This record gives sequence, C-alpha cells and structure tokens, in this order.
Amino acid sequence: MIQETLIVRNRAGLHTRPAAMLVKLAAKFKSDIYLNRDGYDINAKSIIGVMTLAAEQGSELLLTVEGADEQDAIVELKSLFENGFGEL
Repeated sequence: MIQETLIVRNRAGLHTRPAAMLVKLAAKFKSDIYLNRDGYDINAKSIIGVMTLAAEQGSELLLTVEGADEQDAIVELKSLFENGFGEL
C-alpha cells in the first residue's frame, strides 16, 4: 500500500473534466485506488465518488493505492495532479 497527499492545483478544482480524467486514468490500473478528503473515502474509479469530494483549488486529498501495479498508478496519478489536469 502506498499513500500520497495530493493538492488540487487547477483553479476550478475537481470539476467534471478533471474528475473524468482522474477516473479514466485510475480505471486502467488493477490496484484499488481511493481518495480521502476530511475523513471521507471514495473509490477513485467512480465518477460520482470523485464529484462528491467537491475538491476546490488548494484542497488536500490523501491518495491510497494498493495492488500489483500500485507503484505505476501512484506515479501517474500524482503527475496528473501536479500538472493541474492540463489546466495550469
């Protein structure tokens, strides 16, 4: 299991397009992938779950990845957040 704290950097936060990008990327991995905000865990492969986080710019999310391809998943997901979902 790997955990990493991520910060939402893009101005509009996790609105529909970045949420869809996140879910699409997470879905390509076999590992279990969860995001936590304020004690609320969601499956990062669920668009509804990601949208319920209502994560605005500056939000801190705890990413937890567990499974056979966890290392690859954490690297790619971290990069997606660091690049502001292409909106920076």
